[in-house]
Amino acid sequence: MIKFIGAALIVFATTWVGFELARVLRQRPRELRQLKSALQSLEAEIMYGQTPLTEAAFKLSKQLPKPLSHFFESFADKLSGGETTVKTAWETSLKRVWKQLALKQGEYEILVQFGETLGQHDRLSQQKQIQLAMIHLEREESDATDRQNKYEKMMKSFGFLSGVLIIILLL
Repeated sequence: MIKFIGAALIVFATTWVGFELARVLRQRPRELRQLKSALQSLEAEIMYGQTPLTEAAFKLSKQLPKPLSHFFESFADKLSGGETTVKTAWETSLKRVWKQLALKQGEYEILVQFGETLGQHDRLSQQKQIQLAMIHLEREESDATDRQNKYEKMMKSFGFLSGVLIIILLL
């Protein structure tokens, strides 16, 4: 009886790990789509609404799901404090929420590079910078979707099968 309970716990734990890995693979493309949507909204606020960056970031924080809403809220808070540059506020906010995101280092570099140009140009040049960042994020999203399609089901199966293998080895 104890062996059966132990075996069930092992299979449950390894299956849970497999599903958690699959969740991260599924979450990354979703977050990239949300980020692209946020940049499109930021572009609209800057270009057509002529909204100040702090106000635009606050609006985005209300529209986006967590953890991206936390990022834009932190960014807006740092900007409204007036003690920092746009670049520093962007990077600090990004570092603050990065561990909560399923994004990879490539996306981090894209966002940091975008943050360096944010608020540095006139509206038309800023629009071009936003569109450039969106193109890079589109490429990353395509890669993330491919990885999800290839590996999501495999991770779920791997979790379960590794638990079965451990049980077989322990018998």
